Amino acid sequence: MKRHISIVLGLGLALALALQIGCSIDRSDQAVRSGGISTASKGAFMLAWSEYPSWSVFGVAHENGLIDKAEGKRGTLEEKWGIDIVTKQLDYDACISAYGSSTADAVCITNMDILAPAGGRNSVVILPTSTSDGADACIVTGIDTVDALKGQKSYGLEKSVSQYMFERSLEELGQNPADFPFRQMDPAAAATAMQGKQANINSIVVWNPFVMQTLRTRGDEAKVLFDSTKIPEEIIDMVVVGDDVLQRPDGQSFAHCIVEVFYAVNRMLESPTQGDKTLVALGEKFSNLGLEDMKVVVQQTKFYETPEAGIELFSNSEFQLAIMPKVVDFCASHGIIENKPSIAFGTGEAQLRFDSSYMNKIADVSQVVD
Repeated sequence: MKRHISIVLGLGLALALALQIGCSIDRSDQAVRSGGISTASKGAFMLAWSEYPSWSVFGVAHENGLIDKAEGKRGTLEEKWGIDIVTKQLDYDACISAYGSSTADAVCITNMDILAPAGGRNSVVILPTSTSDGADACIVTGIDTVDALKGQKSYGLEKSVSQYMFERSLEELGQNPADFPFRQMDPAAAATAMQGKQANINSIVVWNPFVMQTLRTRGDEAKVLFDSTKIPEEIIDMVVVGDDVLQRPDGQSFAHCIVEVFYAVNRMLESPTQGDKTLVALGEKFSNLGLEDMKVVVQQTKFYETPEAGIELFSNSEFQLAIMPKVVDFCASHGIIENKPSIAFGTGEAQLRFDSSYMNKIADVSQVVD
């Protein structure tokens, strides 16, 4: 599920301005973007993240002194846990590659995209960060009903969260996805085509901020036919750590620190005095969106803002027995993975394990800071 937004830059300055998308990578990370990813030293841990609302939390955490992204420097929570965390903001595909090659110790990734790297590297999901609740949508012009969409081409990123949302939502609407052609198109290009009223582009499947910008540009001419609210908690954004990393000295402290950092920033978002400021800071990391747009974004990309919320998801039998099998089956049937990884919840041996113990630790000892 491609979460990266930086593909916009390759379409030219005019497109970037039209979509109001910016690049928030520091100069120090440019070598990383171009492929020069360096592993943190043996005593440090590396977290790779890309710009998405709940993952941008780790960029904001650096700015607020909770962690310091540079090696050899520590924020307040790094000091607390006695560890050194290096955070690298990369394009989403680069994050996956860095984690899969063991260059990164942990990665911000979706429940769909972790399946492939988990096949070669045993992985542990330590917390969910958010879920799509309207952030991914099928937008149409001149089409009033799902039945009218039948046989019409819809454009979006194949083998991604977009195609998953499209086909699963159609199933929930009692339709056969085979009757609704899905065609490959870069989401930025698809959004621009619809915004520019390009002929024959009457249905696109994209995510925020493309959804917001397309609806705003086309006004009453465009509408959301259906979105990810049809498939609650099937699209999950997460933080995953290599099982090999958790076995290292201080590996457990690394995982606990990452979890505490996430909830600390969520506390800031909920604060009457810090909330708007923190949301603006997130918007600066996520496509340079302003306060009002970000208020919409976090409604449609719901954060698991407390340990209790994350624990509830991982312990939910629907998520364990129905949702994750659906995600795995989709990836297998669409050629995204060659082999289905073994999956476990809690303890046990598996290639991909969802472990609530790190969230439990933070919740039990009240270690989240205000």
